[in-house]
Amino acid sequence: MVKAIRVHELGGPQVLKWEDVEIGEPKEGEVRVKNKAIGVNFIDVYFRKGLYQHDTMPFTPGMEACGVVTAVGIGVIGRRVGDLVAYVGTPMGSYAEEQILPANKVVPVPPSIDPIVATSVLLKGMTAQVLLRQSFKVKPGHTVLVHAAAGGVGSLLCQWANALGATVIGTVSTKEKTAQAKDDGCHHIIVYTEEDFVARVTEITSDNGVDVVYDSVGKDTFHGSLACLKTRGYMVSFGQASGAIDPVPLSALAAKSLFLTRPALFQYTAARDKLLEVAGEVFANVASGVFRVRVNHKYPLSHAAKAHADLENRKTSGSAVLIP
Repeated sequence: MVKAIRVHELGGPQVLKWEDVEIGEPKEGEVRVKNKAIGVNFIDVYFRKGLYQHDTMPFTPGMEACGVVTAVGIGVIGRRVGDLVAYVGTPMGSYAEEQILPANKVVPVPPSIDPIVATSVLLKGMTAQVLLRQSFKVKPGHTVLVHAAAGGVGSLLCQWANALGATVIGTVSTKEKTAQAKDDGCHHIIVYTEEDFVARVTEITSDNGVDVVYDSVGKDTFHGSLACLKTRGYMVSFGQASGAIDPVPLSALAAKSLFLTRPALFQYTAARDKLLEVAGEVFANVASGVFRVRVNHKYPLSHAAKAHADLENRKTSGSAVLIP
């Protein structure tokens, strides 16, 4: 038996329960991994609350972890006991001391990267790669708007977009977060709780608008984000921290011939070679210094409810991790 966080009913952070679970031995094509660090991401909140549906109940949440392989099932090639590996995505269940995973879902972690750093950056960094390099390819001269610029994904988006030569406008919820956003490469910072971000973007861009908006906030910012775009600009919606977005009529896009996309990371990394490529680019950015990974919040795995509460109440910046 190992300890894990279990969800028996949907709801607030209090539904996260610390329990014993049986995981067994790895079957053909599987590995067992003893987790060293576990990522906390908004997608975990969405599943806990029921915004995203899980097909079984109860379930163990979590879609990111880094750990050491402790057992290997038959037929597994390229993975050995003692390997340091990380994983993101399905099968869900990383909020556990140990877990069984398909061997083709784990990626090798370079020995130069600490497991806590790897956990803090992999899912968020892979998300940033899909957003910046595939959903819309940011190039020198582009102007980008990043909402929640001090958040886990937002921080990496700003750093990477700046490294790619873009002008970065970031929004943050408090003045206290402006220093981090500036350090992460934002050329202009808007405290959206105190300023009209549409008016400020209009001013900053001399009424030209931005090439692309990366919006993880959702309901509260969506229509304002559309207003910030230049003609034929790209609206990339990848989260809904403030709530689900209301249906959007096509006429909302027609006035400026806008593009709208809602990318899902795991559809971009379903193929093994693509998974390794995207993860490899993330770890390369860590090694080269493009990413300054901020692990600002560490919680015992048993305190996952506290981590979720802090995340939802905007008390976190950078990355948060659970330590088994």
